[in-house]
Amino acid sequence: MNPSASTAPRSSERGHASDVPAVVDTDHAEGTALLKLENISKLFGGVKALQAVKFDVMPGEVLCLAGENGCGKSTLIKVISGVYQPEPDAAMLMDGQSIEGLDPAKARDLGIQVIWQDLALFPEMTVAENIAFEQNLGPRPRLVNYSLMKIAAHRILERLGVDIALNRSVRSLSIAQRQVVAIARALVADARLVFMDEPTASLSHAETEALLKIVRRLSADGIAVVFVSHRLAEVLDVCTRVTVLRDGRYVGTFPTAGMTQTRLTELMTGRTFDYAVRTTDLSAAPVVLRIDNLSRRGEYDSVSLDVKRGEIVGVTGRLGAGRTELALSLFGMTRPDAGTIALDGKPLALRSNRDAIRAGIAYVSEDRLQLGLVQQQSIGDNTVAAVLDGLLDATHLIAPRKRDDLIRGWIERLAIKIGKPDDAVSTLSGGNQQRVVLAKWLATNPKLLILDSPTVGVDVGARAGIFAIIHKLAEQGMAILLISDEIPEVYFNADRVLHMRNGQIVAHYAPGATTIDQIERDVHA
Repeated sequence: MNPSASTAPRSSERGHASDVPAVVDTDHAEGTALLKLENISKLFGGVKALQAVKFDVMPGEVLCLAGENGCGKSTLIKVISGVYQPEPDAAMLMDGQSIEGLDPAKARDLGIQVIWQDLALFPEMTVAENIAFEQNLGPRPRLVNYSLMKIAAHRILERLGVDIALNRSVRSLSIAQRQVVAIARALVADARLVFMDEPTASLSHAETEALLKIVRRLSADGIAVVFVSHRLAEVLDVCTRVTVLRDGRYVGTFPTAGMTQTRLTELMTGRTFDYAVRTTDLSAAPVVLRIDNLSRRGEYDSVSLDVKRGEIVGVTGRLGAGRTELALSLFGMTRPDAGTIALDGKPLALRSNRDAIRAGIAYVSEDRLQLGLVQQQSIGDNTVAAVLDGLLDATHLIAPRKRDDLIRGWIERLAIKIGKPDDAVSTLSGGNQQRVVLAKWLATNPKLLILDSPTVGVDVGARAGIFAIIHKLAEQGMAILLISDEIPEVYFNADRVLHMRNGQIVAHYAPGATTIDQIERDVHA
């Protein structure tokens, strides 16, 4: 197995920033850049979010802007889109002409559009209304011409090669369809440069391929796309160059031809990582979870598997394979129609998630923002949300000292980087938010931990930290079921890998005894 092909570094890491050789630009684009920036700096209260950054993108180019969370990517995009003003001495040129006094309106007039991760769509409005929204903006109120709106929306969707009913509400669309609507809205506004912030974070493999096809179509039409993604395989597949930022500084711009995910990870983090499959001897370990012929009509059928003490079992497969549906039944959220579940040899009849928690099962959902955390509540409140009963004193009120000790203990154990426990959890990076989710469930002292896509929206450096925690939990004897559609994640972090398709387990793999390429061929066949 060639480690350079991997997208999921093992959590053990060696080296420091100083171990990675100094880097310089290795690729210079030919011709006049569509957008060129020099000496871009941005300070917030004396903190340097950006320091002497340079950036350029060519007409029709698909460029990746890469770096860990907090490296300055979003700040740079906000400078380019006119939300932030750079420090003096910055130079910004569009088509070789200097840009002065850039604000959001002027950026839109220049053809600069940003599609943020939250998409900023209106869920109750129709597809056509969302796509043609900006056409109805102006200094004076005016009547909306719905016929022209639908014509414009239809023309753009046809240009993208996509068929979505114009009268459907955006709320009824899948995430992938909403991405298309956001792209179409940018094109209606005559976009020449489109920034896409984590466009595939919540998409399946098939949906991602469809989106990348649209990105290539935009490029062929001469529209430049700047792609921001933590999924490095996509970056190297769709982009021609990658610009790397680290700690607010410019690291370099490199051609993706010949670039490996390992090397790109090193450039982004300033660290090197070890890539190796797990080699844990679990032959004598007792079985913690055993399910036999578990079925739920329309979701999964005759699923049998076991997870031993200290074992990480990976489950992968394409969208609709039934992985999340199986996890929900194991957590008591849905009831199977047939089959049995046993924990530590004792049969379980789970009527709710409370039954599962009492039995010793914890579940980290794939949707951290909606199901894993209450974004408006504090870090502390989220951490103790699943164990409030255990914090009550003799008066049946929460004991403040017991609560604070528990919060402090998990923040320290999982090395969660926070300001104060009373800060809203929404103030944290994706990686630290995911650690809070883990803390919440680990506080229940589970025997079985189910992790459903635990690194969605988490950068590569933070992923390594999360998997280091997962490995440590397994070493301490916890049984772990790891669900992910990113095959390298299960390949390098699981003791065994199960392939699920159409609701059934169709193959078993032992990492090391098979190649990652073979698993990927089987899954995507």
